[in-house]
Amino acid sequence: MDPCTSTLLTDLYQLTMAQSYVEHGMEEPAVFEFFVRTMPPTRGFFIAAGLEQLVDYLEHMRVQSWELDWMRKSGRFSQAFVEYMERFRFTGHLHAMPEGTIFFAHEPIVRITAPLPQAQLVETRLINLLQYQTLVASKAARAVLAAQGAPLIDFGLRRAHGAEAGLLAARASYLAGFHGSATVLAASLFDIPVFGTMAHAFIQAHIKEVEAFEHFAESHPGNVILLIDTYQTEEGAKKVVALAPRLRRKGITIKGVRLDSGDLAAHAVQVRRILDEGGLPEVKITASGNLDEYAIQQLRAAQAPIDFFAVGTKMTVSADVPYLDCAYKLQEYAGRPCRKKSEGKATWPGRKQVYRHYSADGRIEGDVLTCEDDTQQTGEPLLQPIMEAGKRLHDLPPLTQLREYTATQLARLPERLRALERGATLEVTVSSALQQLARDVDAQLW
Repeated sequence: MDPCTSTLLTDLYQLTMAQSYVEHGMEEPAVFEFFVRTMPPTRGFFIAAGLEQLVDYLEHMRVQSWELDWMRKSGRFSQAFVEYMERFRFTGHLHAMPEGTIFFAHEPIVRITAPLPQAQLVETRLINLLQYQTLVASKAARAVLAAQGAPLIDFGLRRAHGAEAGLLAARASYLAGFHGSATVLAASLFDIPVFGTMAHAFIQAHIKEVEAFEHFAESHPGNVILLIDTYQTEEGAKKVVALAPRLRRKGITIKGVRLDSGDLAAHAVQVRRILDEGGLPEVKITASGNLDEYAIQQLRAAQAPIDFFAVGTKMTVSADVPYLDCAYKLQEYAGRPCRKKSEGKATWPGRKQVYRHYSADGRIEGDVLTCEDDTQQTGEPLLQPIMEAGKRLHDLPPLTQLREYTATQLARLPERLRALERGATLEVTVSSALQQLARDVDAQLW
């Protein structure tokens, strides 16, 4: 049993509300939208991610017999509601921005239209899937921008907040433009290129460092990347130079070395010099160890001769922005537009669409948030139909294609939004039609 697929992986109030809806015949179509309320101080944009996992969840959402047994035994639910859950299938519609789309605060990236109990029951897992991958993809994209074309590798599984988080971080970072991941299962599930070298324990298990290098090379002749900072980084590099001719006679070529500690820029300069002078200019240098977009930016600014960056903990947990102020809110029920008026958490009512406008050079210039039926004469509509009556309308693009799409999105970012220290974000224009709808809804609330 995979707990991540369980319908009970939800908040209790989703079930208690759904029971009340069912018992009182409130099963008219409801429209919910998922969006981020505010931009964190260090973010100028977000990358939408997690749609594929959401569609899989909605299509296969079933209540298993053991879940029904638990509901009966808990004493919290009526027999009629348990029987409703036994028949449960998601039969609604889904509109969404394609994965990899750049978006901004207040813009819905997913819209669910379904009978009210169904739309309510999917809320918790929907937020769980979309929020996390969007969070990681958005941070990973910043590392991609900072790396200026240098390949990046996800090293974050061991520090991820659970196994699923580690896997989805590998997916989200690859979507954002990373070169691959150290997570083996990500290679199997998502066809992500997998990378890896050795740990310090491998070196320590040998009496001599050079013996460890040689053993690893003989075991993995096609992937000889050696960790050289277990004891003294520059001495490790010299041992690599001394070992290279002996391995070459065996038909083995050293591909790279990895630095994992200390002043990475200074060590990289010294190691590059040692390798070049030792006749190994083709050997690449990979750097790891508490890297994030800020550290990468500093290393690039220092012109450190680093060929690959391995990014782990700070990306997988999105250390500087560990959560998004996001929400999944009811915007329409039974044809009646709805809005929340709470202080600091007010929403725009009704079904919405986002239209994107571009400058003459193809950069993102501005977005318009408006009602779905307020068709704009210009601009690109971002929300697209994905599911109808509980079934996907077409196959979703493969991850490699989504990765290419994300790259085109990042290329269209205006310069002011590419900075790591946010100086600006895109101001989203709220259309007059949507503002009027909000006034109409407000007039009926009191």
